Amino acid sequence: MAWSWRLEKADGQVVGMAEESFTTQADAETWLGENWRSLREDGIDKVTLLEGDEVVYDMSLHTAG
Repeated sequence: MAWSWRLEKADGQVVGMAEESFTTQADAETWLGENWRSLREDGIDKVTLLEGDEVVYDMSLHTAG
């Protein structure tokens, strides 16, 4: 099953999906660790980690780092 990030505004509005998908949760989390600042600069407030269609967790980018 593929892992991916759903990109959202603070109010929960879905902006899109990260351009990459990942084969492991660790790879997805590493990508987020490397890219959360640029996502926030692009107006993304929150991300949701998905395994296939299932929500694993969500996280505010304003509390990251």
